[in-house]
Amino acid sequence: MTSVTGNAPLLESTTEIDATPEAVWAVITDPRALGGLSDQVLRTHVVGTAPIGRGTRTININRRGPLVWPTRAKVIRFERPRDYAFRIKDNASTWSFALEPTATGGTLVTHRREAAEGTTKVSQLLQDKVLGGVADFDREMEAGMAVTLQRLKAVLEGR
Repeated sequence: MTSVTGNAPLLESTTEIDATPEAVWAVITDPRALGGLSDQVLRTHVVGTAPIGRGTRTININRRGPLVWPTRAKVIRFERPRDYAFRIKDNASTWSFALEPTATGGTLVTHRREAAEGTTKVSQLLQDKVLGGVADFDREMEAGMAVTLQRLKAVLEGR
């Protein structure tokens, strides 16, 4: 059993994209495409061959400077075209994208990291001792979420 400790803060970033929720959905639910938009996730390998959906498992290769490490995830919400979430087994956090149509035909996209019950002791130790501290790493993650959304916006708006 994975030991979980402390409450981790909610991290969140939001942007409006000039594309339909269906178009945004097609990109965010493709783990291979999504990994390429992240500052930290280099690539994502889907375990198995079934279409992406609730229960899909992935292995993610993450990088920060010279450090490279894998994480394992499972899709826990897949509500087309409005809510996509996956839980990272290694640190007990949930990453999600909430999509809301706008009056102008675009989409308001909110990217979140939640860990209401805290993250694993191993994750906290690694963040503290290897990644510069939990608070600094969280700030870096939140800034990276904004970058991910800006890259997503650029892809969907053809910039």
